[in-house]
Amino acid sequence: QLQLVESGGGLVQPGGSLRLSCAASGNTFSYYAIGWFRQAPGKEREGVSCISRSGASTNYADSVKGRFTISRDNAKNTVYLQMNSLKPEDTAVYYCAADLTFVQSRCSMRTNDMGYWGKGTLLTVSS
Repeated sequence: QLQLVESGGGLVQPGGSLRLSCAASGNTFSYYAIGWFRQAPGKEREGVSCISRSGASTNYADSVKGRFTISRDNAKNTVYLQMNSLKPEDTAVYYCAADLTFVQSRCSMRTNDMGYWGKGTLLTVSS
């Protein structure tokens, strides 16, 4: 069983930056690839970014490429999402999720691949 807790959301002005954290319980964190997802009001949940078990592989949605950076610290059981140049359309509840995998390079942004989810943290980008 893996528990995920997101933090770091809040209100930020357009063009600003924020870093989200996803803290995991348990001692098997390094067996999981991690994905960040978001859901805006009235929209479906979408994949934002993902990172493989070791952190060697990452992927980003086109809408955030060049602005967001995902990283992980397996010693701290934590994954981060650094978000720069934020836009109003980035406003959403952000979730992290875990994908148990034996493939070191696997990195998925598909909701159906995720076995565990956090409860989310709200990001609002507004002036």
